[in-house]
Amino acid sequence: MLEPSKSTDSSGMDEFGYAQTLDRSIGKFASFAAGVSYISILTGVFQLFYFGFSMAGPAYAWSWPIVFVGQLMVALCFAELAGRYPVAGSVYNWAKRLASGTSAWLAGWLLLLSSIMALGSVALALQITLPQLWSGFQIIGDGTGTYDFALNGVLLATIMITISTLINAFGVKLMTRINSIGVFVELIAAVLLILALGWHVVRGPEVFFDTAGFGEGHDLGFFGVFLIGAMASGYVMYGFDTASSLGEETKDPKRTAPKAILRAVTASFLLGGLILLFGILAAPDLTDPKVGAADGGLQHIVLSVLGGPFGKAFLACIVVAVVVCTLAVHAAAIRMMFAMARDNNLPFSRQLSKVDPVRKTPTVAAIVIGVIAVIPLLVNVMQPAIFTILSSISIVLIYLSYLLVTVPLLRKRLARKWPVLDDRSEAGFSMGKWGLPVNILAVLWGGAMTLNLIWPRPEIYNSVPPFEWYLQWGGVIFVAAVTGGGALLYHFKIRHQTGVLAEHAAPPAARLVPGPAPADAELSPADVAGEIRDDLAMNAAVANKGA
Repeated sequence: MLEPSKSTDSSGMDEFGYAQTLDRSIGKFASFAAGVSYISILTGVFQLFYFGFSMAGPAYAWSWPIVFVGQLMVALCFAELAGRYPVAGSVYNWAKRLASGTSAWLAGWLLLLSSIMALGSVALALQITLPQLWSGFQIIGDGTGTYDFALNGVLLATIMITISTLINAFGVKLMTRINSIGVFVELIAAVLLILALGWHVVRGPEVFFDTAGFGEGHDLGFFGVFLIGAMASGYVMYGFDTASSLGEETKDPKRTAPKAILRAVTASFLLGGLILLFGILAAPDLTDPKVGAADGGLQHIVLSVLGGPFGKAFLACIVVAVVVCTLAVHAAAIRMMFAMARDNNLPFSRQLSKVDPVRKTPTVAAIVIGVIAVIPLLVNVMQPAIFTILSSISIVLIYLSYLLVTVPLLRKRLARKWPVLDDRSEAGFSMGKWGLPVNILAVLWGGAMTLNLIWPRPEIYNSVPPFEWYLQWGGVIFVAAVTGGGALLYHFKIRHQTGVLAEHAAPPAARLVPGPAPADAELSPADVAGEIRDDLAMNAAVANKGA
């Protein structure tokens, strides 16, 4: 296989076999902001605090550092890959370098689906905050009806996704500008909120060592309910790979993207953990049913502690966080769809990979994802437990797609084929001797968390009537269907058409330097010689024409 030379295209994209078609305008803070806004501590922590607390009480907060350590192992592996391959649809493109074509396609397929579903579940978070900010945002009913909460949430989410579609379709500069401002507001608000809650602490840290009766009657006791409550933390701390997925639009991406990934996950852990800590310590009454209710939660604590204008101001900042999180999730989904379509690895690839010549962004992909993201909301419109169902399924798919990168990376390390020494790719980050133990922990963590997430518990997948077996097993059935269906689609159709579309391919002159083939390539020496001969003939023809 022929690898591109690094000298032909100043953008560096010819190194990966692609032409630079996207707008490379993202700076260091905007790259960091993309990762932070996808994780979005104010969105995730406030959206799912009620769930974790209702399952395991105050002690559920211990899940936050546990999830951080596990996800940090994954982030370190991703940072090492981003330091070599900062390309759109990063997880998909990393898997291409590490594994077979089937595994790479599944990694992209699962992450694309999960991002589209996550887009809807993130936008749904507006329902938890906006009506508490002002009752006028409860447009459908008064919030007391069986389906008022779910119906109104779908309406607000649909409006938010529409706005996100317009912004992302307009161009990456507008998206990152809004995103950076929103993240700045989110970070300042998080710090101020921590200080304000810390000032109003009414109890000591011993509350975190008391199970408070949670787990009584459960088969596994407190450990069983803790595993369920831990999902509230697992749902938040992911998406840090977004910084690399925007690599084609980032300046000096091989150095910028790895740092952005690690800074995003670390900053989110510190700020989110302190909010959880002081939020629980400052709550006036931890036995108040509203603390563990979907229409209360951490928002209720903030309003109770800070009261009136100050509490409302912080809720407004949470709305800002939800908005920028929606933008970031949408942007990441667009880059994944674009990356796969550019390789002709999706139906209607030519249309989905089309880049607007003026705005230099995949406009068609932005619109298609916006439309598709609304469909799961409409399907679940009469389901009061829509938040946990959508969140659970989307996160299972994300953890599976991450495993499709960390597992083959570990296999490469064990075979002493990573780091690659002869691919001429300049590394922007390396773990050195720590790479193997970190990679092993990343795989073990990913497998354990995937099992915990997909476990068909009624508390997650069938928490309200009617109680049916197919609802409780809905997560397993759906994940198996999209994984198996995706594998069949790739095997019987997609793999026969795979190949970089002409309008996105690097110029022929950029592919004259022989290099190592991807893991799934099976080229003979004659094939390689033939490719070299064809490229030389093409260049000779171009030269003669110019003469």
